[in-house]
Amino acid sequence: MIQNWLGLWTLFAKEVKRFMVVFMQTVAAPVVSAMLYLFIFSHALAGRIDVYPGVSYPQFLVPGLMMMTIIQNTFANTSSSLIFSKVTGNIVFVLLAPLSHLEFYLGFVGAALVRALIVSIGVYLVALLYLHMDVASPVLLLLFGLLGGMLLATCGLLVGIWADKFDQVATVQNFVILPLTYLSGVFYSIHSLPAAWQTLSRVNPFFYLIDGFRYGFFGHSDVSPWFSAAVMIGANAALCILCLRLLARGYKLRG
Repeated sequence: MIQNWLGLWTLFAKEVKRFMVVFMQTVAAPVVSAMLYLFIFSHALAGRIDVYPGVSYPQFLVPGLMMMTIIQNTFANTSSSLIFSKVTGNIVFVLLAPLSHLEFYLGFVGAALVRALIVSIGVYLVALLYLHMDVASPVLLLLFGLLGGMLLATCGLLVGIWADKFDQVATVQNFVILPLTYLSGVFYSIHSLPAAWQTLSRVNPFFYLIDGFRYGFFGHSDVSPWFSAAVMIGANAALCILCLRLLARGYKLRG
């Protein structure tokens, strides 16, 4: 149970301020990167690929790019903050505060979700400048955005707890998170792949995030959004329990 609401708010506010201080790097840059993907791929492939009835390829790209920014930014926010605190030694000031491991977890994850919300809304607003984007199911859109943000924020915390230096965090980012993101259906529907690759794609947890998030916009998806939601809820629960146990033990954080 949460007992120290003031401490939780203070940690949350500190983490939000940390990424807002470098707004151009943490918010503006991801929006620009996502828009470059949108402009380049839509220009190269518009009119050549039909995915869902009545949905153009540039429209199809937008939800995938929004979820991609959520995935990358929530992971980066928690992992970079924790490893920086460990390397510089100022993690001790957070650990000395009267915060439970649940409050520690919620403070970091909550701030990561705020960053993801700002960046994803930025991508959506820029896309609206030249695309018409209806929302078929706002509830599912919010659900999958929240599940995706929590999943990757928790993954970032786990990597930050485990890692002893920045190189280890960068290795996970470059060789695990990025490949899984690009192979999750951001730029294509898995039904356009051979059967073997479709089966492989279904093993990728990020696929269910992007597919469910896309359903929130168009009411179309490659698998049932309810199945995707169940998979993501289970994955979130498992990683959350693991993270809370490690925090409770002080694994690689206390001495």
